[in-house]
Amino acid sequence: MSGAHLTYREALRVAHREALAGDPRVLLMGEDVGAYGGCYAVSKGLLAEFGPERVRDTPLSELAFVGVGIGAAMGGLRPIVEVMTINFSLLALDQVIHNAATLRHMTGGQVGVPVVIRMASGAGRQVAAQHSHSFEGLYAHVPGLRVLAPATVEDARWMLPAALRSPDPVLLFEHALLYATEGDAGDGGVDLDHARIRRPGTDVSLITYGGNLPKALAAAEVLAAEGVSAEVVDLRTLRPLDDETVLQSVRRTRRAVIIDEAWRTGSLAGELGARIMERAFYELDAPVQRVCSAEVPIPYARHLEEAALPSPGRIAEAARATLGVQRG
Repeated sequence: MSGAHLTYREALRVAHREALAGDPRVLLMGEDVGAYGGCYAVSKGLLAEFGPERVRDTPLSELAFVGVGIGAAMGGLRPIVEVMTINFSLLALDQVIHNAATLRHMTGGQVGVPVVIRMASGAGRQVAAQHSHSFEGLYAHVPGLRVLAPATVEDARWMLPAALRSPDPVLLFEHALLYATEGDAGDGGVDLDHARIRRPGTDVSLITYGGNLPKALAAAEVLAAEGVSAEVVDLRTLRPLDDETVLQSVRRTRRAVIIDEAWRTGSLAGELGARIMERAFYELDAPVQRVCSAEVPIPYARHLEEAALPSPGRIAEAARATLGVQRG
């Protein structure tokens, strides 16, 4: 289904089906991935097609089944482990950080852990604080992991097969608001090492990833109507960060706004802002701006949740601030 018009959810399902059909070492495991078809319907139909040995429902214990996936990878398989939401992945931090990320280093290269761990992240669905946070930056902090954040249907389709070819652990973060979005699945060849310019511009760089890419693109449309040309940079890979694409953009526009759904304090946005200041300080015409979530647990009520999260309006306002423009 290369080049097909799919939803983000369908693109992931196609990628899973292709992986399971093409390599007997691949298996999918996680809560409700089998009979239920996945909490987000990504694995719908795969149990009937590939059977319970390849599509495995697990007990409700992230520490246990992530550990099983890591062990299976060490034993020569290529497991895809689905964690229902990023909040629940914290229960498996010991396995991810102390085992998956470290074993190649601690064994002098003798043991690799080629596991892919997928999880939904982000807010916007009124499911309250324990299901709505964005901890991508926590994992991007850890050496030994590759951290991906597909924001488009094309990346959803092709990042998984690329991740399965990695000899080391890969974490794939899927923003929950993206599953129903539609787009062209492309023809493959996704490059995991580089960010991508999603919209060229000359006045300010809007730098983001995952579920905030549509918001950044919407803000760029608002700014365009005001005569401001905003370039939108999709990071795509959060570890390792593609500094050069970001810096090239900032050097062109001389202004930067970083959009990150995580909290501002200790965020990936802060790390990226520091890198820009370290390597492009004298090419900036204004301080780097950050648009992050409010420093509160994500609220349940819709109006409070919307107020806490980055929005196209807040992004546009930050861009205006870098330009010294005040709106009417």
